[in-house]
Amino acid sequence: MKGHNTHKRSLNHLISNRTRLIAIGTLFGFIGGVLLMSAISGPSNQYSLSSSSSAATPIQLKAILHYATSRVVPQQSLGEVTESYNVLLSLGSCNFLIFGLGHDSLMWAALNPNGTTLFLEESPEWVTAVLKTAPFLNAVTVPYRTKLENADKLLETYKDEPDCRPERAFLRGNKHCKLALENLPEVVYDREWDVIMIDAPRGYSPEHPGRMAAIYSAAVMARERKREGNTHVFLHDVDRKVEEEFANEFLCMKYKVGSVGRLWHFEIPSLGDVNNGGNITSFC
Repeated sequence: MKGHNTHKRSLNHLISNRTRLIAIGTLFGFIGGVLLMSAISGPSNQYSLSSSSSAATPIQLKAILHYATSRVVPQQSLGEVTESYNVLLSLGSCNFLIFGLGHDSLMWAALNPNGTTLFLEESPEWVTAVLKTAPFLNAVTVPYRTKLENADKLLETYKDEPDCRPERAFLRGNKHCKLALENLPEVVYDREWDVIMIDAPRGYSPEHPGRMAAIYSAAVMARERKREGNTHVFLHDVDRKVEEEFANEFLCMKYKVGSVGRLWHFEIPSLGDVNNGGNITSFC
């Protein structure tokens, strides 16, 4: 019986490892495939910086090599990555702002090879570590003024601060509203972002910043857009209470156009498109 149990455990371990390898192989195959399709198809619309290209760009080749030889899997699932990839492919080259720097950063940059991709990261040490191996990525450190333990209070009281209220919301230099990211590099404020991915900062312990300010600030950026078209906002980890509640308050369920796994996809119009000179009483 003991030998039978040992054999059973070994078999289960073998099956588990095999399943894991298949999953990793599938994801790497997908990443390589979409990078190659993106490289071959090239930009395709008004945001294009060039007509088309039949050759992969240097960053795409680096991404393919990296993921083909790495055992580290990006944190989003195949379905979640596909949801964002489809938007990036439809836009061609675009302005892509990402909250978070991680194992999937090279992939995101490679999926927008002719556009501008900027990563906002809370940890200076992590930025330094990542840029040592990928110095061609554009990443900056973001100072946060919030803590996850204060999320409920911030949601309940943000309208008590005039500079937080929907009719007056702004980011640059907004020191009174704790939800506003008021001290970002100028390039963040000066550029209109076509796609915003919120997958950071850390939001799983009370002392961490949480994603309250990232969600609020993404909503303000989308509302301030002057260029034609809506802003695509992707929010990850929506199975968590704070992400769900702040998405309902600031990103608005009426603008949600997709949902895959733990990822929500919003398409948010500018304030001018929805207000038409009327009174503003809420973000939604």
